[in-house]
Amino acid sequence: MQNNSLQGKKYFELSDEQRLSWLQLIRSQNVGPATFRDLISHYGTADKALEAIPELAKRGGAAARIKIFSREEAERELALAQHHNARFIGLGEPDYPDNLRNADSSPPLLCVRGNVSMFQTRSLAIVGSRNASISGLKLTERLGRQMSEAGYIIVSGLARGIDTSAHKAALSGGTVAVFAGGVDHVFPPENNRLAEEILDNNGIITSEMPMGWQPRAKDFPRRNRIITGLSMAVLVVEAARKSGSLITARMANEMGRTVLSVPGSPLDPRSEGTNNLIREGATLVSSMEDIVEALTPLDRTVKSDSGEVSEDEY
Repeated sequence: MQNNSLQGKKYFELSDEQRLSWLQLIRSQNVGPATFRDLISHYGTADKALEAIPELAKRGGAAARIKIFSREEAERELALAQHHNARFIGLGEPDYPDNLRNADSSPPLLCVRGNVSMFQTRSLAIVGSRNASISGLKLTERLGRQMSEAGYIIVSGLARGIDTSAHKAALSGGTVAVFAGGVDHVFPPENNRLAEEILDNNGIITSEMPMGWQPRAKDFPRRNRIITGLSMAVLVVEAARKSGSLITARMANEMGRTVLSVPGSPLDPRSEGTNNLIREGATLVSSMEDIVEALTPLDRTVKSDSGEVSEDEY
């Protein structure tokens, strides 16, 4: 059976050899999630796509810019991941998070450390200003703790400020930190201990980026789309007019996720973005009850019915 989608309700397990081929393909230069899907759809397997790229490159066009990630490089990255107790989960495998599976531009491979069963739990993203106010941090701590106690996994980016407060508040219930770099590269470094606490408390650290990768400015929006994709809704606590949190909120709108926003003083630049989100239709949040009311209609676990994926295709 040939199926042109990597998304579907029939799960499969990648063999070690298939996982290696997937890693080679997604790590190849100028191959992103969309190109990965196109190549798999056309050639059926990652192995066959890798075999076809040299001939495609001779013809010119986009394929001429693809530099294949070698098998040896892929083997080294897999070994490094194992050294850090990390694993690669492919789109279509049972442990791949359902929310992200059904999002646009979902990574074909996620590198994960921690308790992957957390991926299948109800989830709320909390993001906001790195230069957070004391009141913003306190409110984040309260809402994060309350939603964690209510059975929601808190997803954020381990950045300073609001992200850090959200993760700390949700430690006992489990929290997911999405990195803009490799899962072995904590950023900012001051959160090294917090990252370990997340893992010690059955949480997750995850990234689509290579092991050892140090994040660049352009990697954070990519990280933000994963935060959004993993979550039922995105809560923005504080955000200046041009903050990365507003990029996350925009991505949430594009993915059909609910956007929640905490209002603030019009005199505080850190509230300019959140107040504007409310003007544009985001749900105003001042308490846990506001969040629960917004999430209740979404609070169900539904497996995708977008098609089937056969393990024979990969």
